[in-house]
Amino acid sequence: MEHREIIELTVTFVKETLKNAEGGHDWWHINRVWTNAKHIARHENCDLLTVELAALLHDIADSKFHNGDEEIGPATASKFLKSIDVDQAVTDHVAAIIRHISFKASFDKAGFHSPELAVVQDADRLDAIGAIGIARAFTYGGHKGREIYNPEIKPQLNMTKEQYKNTTAPTINHFYEKLLLLKDKMNTNTGREMALQRHAFMEHFLKQFYGEVS
Repeated sequence: MEHREIIELTVTFVKETLKNAEGGHDWWHINRVWTNAKHIARHENCDLLTVELAALLHDIADSKFHNGDEEIGPATASKFLKSIDVDQAVTDHVAAIIRHISFKASFDKAGFHSPELAVVQDADRLDAIGAIGIARAFTYGGHKGREIYNPEIKPQLNMTKEQYKNTTAPTINHFYEKLLLLKDKMNTNTGREMALQRHAFMEHFLKQFYGEVS
């Protein structure tokens, strides 16, 4: 099967699977990550098919919406890719990327690394910062019924993985516990360059936010 046909089938599968997804993890999030991943990949020595498939499938079954199950995403992606006869090595690589792409995966000392993971991870992190990242943070916070801001609850800067996964803190805390950290966690030069303006926008937003609440 040709590259283009594989991608078209995958797009159709993802759109159908995520048609009722929470607004920050829906098809349009996937589309933005896919677009940024293709852009970053042009500047990296990597396999484009693996990059595109991982970008398209990275949130096909996010553990946040499946009782914390971190294997359902890789398993769902693998099952689909096998159903359309994608090469086993590519399928396994995509599953590994999905398993290790998230911020919470960075809490694990032993991990998987590849140029393709670096590209897709940067693309996903870019969608977590800037104006879009702010919108997504508050969308998810509202979805979970969290406070926007509570000055009595301070950000936790040294959480364990389990503490991070189970936090119910206000959304503003999430800026300090994750979003503002992402600029310095970019893997590629292109990702780092793209992150700078988005990071600055978040800092400006927080300055405005605190000016208004005070």
